[in-house]
Amino acid sequence: MIDDPLWPRVDQWLADPSDDPEVSVVGLSTSVASLSPSRADLAPDAMWDRMGRFSTYHGEEDFDLTVVPVAPLGNLMLGDISAESLPSEIADLITGLPDTNLALYLGGDNAITRPIVRSHGDLKNVGVITLDAHHDVRSTDPFPSNGSPIRGLIEDGLPGRQVAQIGIHSFANSQPYRHWCDGHGIGVFTMTDVDQDGIDATVSSALDHIGDVASIHVDVDMDVLDSAFAPGCPGARPGGMTPRQLARAVRLLARDNRVTSVDFVEVDPERDRDGITIDAAITMMLEAVVGYGTRE
Repeated sequence: MIDDPLWPRVDQWLADPSDDPEVSVVGLSTSVASLSPSRADLAPDAMWDRMGRFSTYHGEEDFDLTVVPVAPLGNLMLGDISAESLPSEIADLITGLPDTNLALYLGGDNAITRPIVRSHGDLKNVGVITLDAHHDVRSTDPFPSNGSPIRGLIEDGLPGRQVAQIGIHSFANSQPYRHWCDGHGIGVFTMTDVDQDGIDATVSSALDHIGDVASIHVDVDMDVLDSAFAPGCPGARPGGMTPRQLARAVRLLARDNRVTSVDFVEVDPERDRDGITIDAAITMMLEAVVGYGTRE
């Protein structure tokens, strides 16, 4: 690729880490807790490898990422971590990372969401907003999985009222799990809500639902996208979000000063076609940085 000093690329921005970073980027390469066979553990490396395809300039916001001090931390060494130990072990590892205003986590499967949120501290003061086709409230027995991070967090003490889910699909969940969400006060915003109210209003409603919390984690499960845009997401279904809807949602959420972490999960590079889904995940990561950089 030809270097152009007037066309800075994301890989170049990441190659120049700041001594005083405001945003960190770290990979969590694991799919050990996936309910179905997955190589989502390969996604962080696939994302790092394709960063050079993107410039640092957001033309719609007239914002360049290079003004944001960044710390690229590479991938955490997870070794032979088990599904059973994953929530506590990853939470401990994250706690030892450099403290930044916004931490971006490249998954990996959705099981990483639970330890990331646990690393926030007292769950009574934390809100969680998911951009996801699924409720993720399956049982944590016999082991915590990529289908159970929200249930696991509520079992850990996170008030259900402080969870909002945007983009819930039809034919991707079950009625008992939806009723479980309703019974625990989780705010559920389906694709019908997104279609009828628009993404801006839906994001605003989700933030209103979780209330006055001290910090917020945003879980970006890429299977919230319509399956046409996410061939690398086994859980994606027809009728999901467009990449532009998801990008707008991520940017708006990251603009909230309480958002201190975002994860990007559930992409299997071995199922992807021409890097379509990996590029979408990178785009969402960059949108989060733009949201942070344009905070008031």
